[in-house]
Amino acid sequence: MVLVEIAAGGETGVGWTYADLSAATLIESRFVKLLAGHDAMSISAAWAKMLRDIRNVGRPGVAATAISAVDNALWDLKAKLLGLPLVNLLGRVRDAVLVYGSGAFTSYAPERLRQQLGGWAEEGMRFVKMKVGRDAAADRERVRVAKKAIGDCALFVDANGAYTRKLALAQAEHFAESDVRWFEEPVGSDDLDGLRLIRDRAPAGMDIAAGEYGYDHYYFRRMLVAGAVDVLQADATRCCGITGFLRASALCESFNLALSSHCAPSMHLHVGCAALPLVHLEYFHDHVRIESMLFDGFCAARDGVVRPDLTRPGHGLELKRKDAEKYAVSF
Repeated sequence: MVLVEIAAGGETGVGWTYADLSAATLIESRFVKLLAGHDAMSISAAWAKMLRDIRNVGRPGVAATAISAVDNALWDLKAKLLGLPLVNLLGRVRDAVLVYGSGAFTSYAPERLRQQLGGWAEEGMRFVKMKVGRDAAADRERVRVAKKAIGDCALFVDANGAYTRKLALAQAEHFAESDVRWFEEPVGSDDLDGLRLIRDRAPAGMDIAAGEYGYDHYYFRRMLVAGAVDVLQADATRCCGITGFLRASALCESFNLALSSHCAPSMHLHVGCAALPLVHLEYFHDHVRIESMLFDGFCAARDGVVRPDLTRPGHGLELKRKDAEKYAVSF
């Protein structure tokens, strides 16, 4: 986690990304001086300044994650200066966001798989997601075990691009026997033709999803123009922040497609309640653990949804500084 704090007018905005240490170095070396004295209310202008500043660095990858952390902190700061919860500043369209439990890694033994996914289903989640892709034959059995454990809860699978096109098509047929409703990255996200092929031939009722590696709206537009997905995934800790996430949301509206947020549940809660095409938020096991450990104000899922705390300004999270200090890395 690369965490950014920005102060103005007696308030401090907090933002973060999940990225390499080099993102912190880039923020320190370029953006601190660049944004010192900038109008805290003019987020779009600050966002544009950062984009211009990294023109020769390269926008996708580390630079985009660095911009994301700063942009997220700027949105939190602006909302705090106005005394508003962030969702009200962005424009609330819903009071809560559906979540899907996400984890069930390929390294999990069957019993742990049952325990985690079945536990989420018992807690009221309507969707849960497991990892596949390490062993095709084993994946089929693991999917059967998972579906039996969750009952009527919808099962999602995520291959992280591990399959070839033909294998992905074969796996989709097998997974359909267990009523899998979502097949994420059946092939690599850069293989837009392959994603389109899987989308066209996948069993009815199985959505194809991808987009978590999108660092800007150009990437998302290429994916949507290619007809590669049924659901676009975007990550505000990667796609140049909440500002970039809102652009992804607008693209989904223009293509009449659904949007889902990737990881970092706390960062997506408020913007998720403001993004019209958003269908759910990824309640990722590792990030839930990290964010609940490091922040006061963490909002846990209840009965399959997560609700922002409207009594707290900004995104509502404050760093537990003493708890976080022991994990700090010098750069």
